[in-house]
Amino acid sequence: MNMRKIIIIVLLIIVTISTAFSQETTPVVSVQTVQPKIMVIPYTKEGEDIRTILESDVNKRIVLTKIKEAFDSRGFTTVDFTAKLKSANDNNIFASGNQTDLKSQIIQMSGADVYVEAEDNVLLTPSGNSVKIIVTAYEISTGNSLANKVGESNKFYTDDIGKLASKAIESCATDFLNVIQEKFTDIVNNGRSIIINFGFDANSTYSMSSNVGTQELQLSDELELWMEEHAYKNNYHIQGTTDKQMIFDDVRIPLKDPNTGNNYNTNKFALEIFKFMRSLGLNISRDIKGNTIYITIK
Repeated sequence: MNMRKIIIIVLLIIVTISTAFSQETTPVVSVQTVQPKIMVIPYTKEGEDIRTILESDVNKRIVLTKIKEAFDSRGFTTVDFTAKLKSANDNNIFASGNQTDLKSQIIQMSGADVYVEAEDNVLLTPSGNSVKIIVTAYEISTGNSLANKVGESNKFYTDDIGKLASKAIESCATDFLNVIQEKFTDIVNNGRSIIINFGFDANSTYSMSSNVGTQELQLSDELELWMEEHAYKNNYHIQGTTDKQMIFDDVRIPLKDPNTGNNYNTNKFALEIFKFMRSLGLNISRDIKGNTIYITIK
């Protein structure tokens, strides 16, 4: 082999190695995960006074604190439910009587994205003490369940309920938070799911086959065309349509208003529906319960 051939072979090897390295060193894309703000609240039975329970049961306060600490230690932003409750009491924001309303109003005013309802069971036995915790996460805006887990501390010869509560929540915290994060990330990317039920007042002269609007389309067609344009990323599903009812059982709305960046919720989407129906010359009433919007055409 002459010197010229050797030089050519060496050059080819150098070019091949350089190409391989340039293909491997592709830039790494940084993906930012949006984490939800979480508030932990105690589980209460119907008719129970949430304030009395927290004030009289130190174990419940310990359990709530330990769950909050577990979330804090993993980098989640949390809202202190006890502090919110105390602030509401000090400022006489809520009238006593309806405890369900008290809890739901604190949840709504909390500024959190997710609330975690925690039920604890402290077992004191001669063979050792233990704590079992049931945690369920709900999206505040819609009330949809995001995750639920059961954590247990196992039995120990100790009266330190705080330590047992820590062991109970530690046994399930990682899986629980991973599921919440996965569901919340899906909401950020694809929108939150709501239900919209269109119906008619008993005295209404309209039906889904009525021709409305400037294009004289059937009302059901106008509703679907509008939903196609306004559902987040065109993501919606029609459960069924009759002459007297049309149900969208899965309509996605954004987590944030794309124009202002402010929080977006079911009420704001219902307002957009109201304005659209008015543009068609229709008079409606709207009712919102949880993640469902009821539109009644008069």
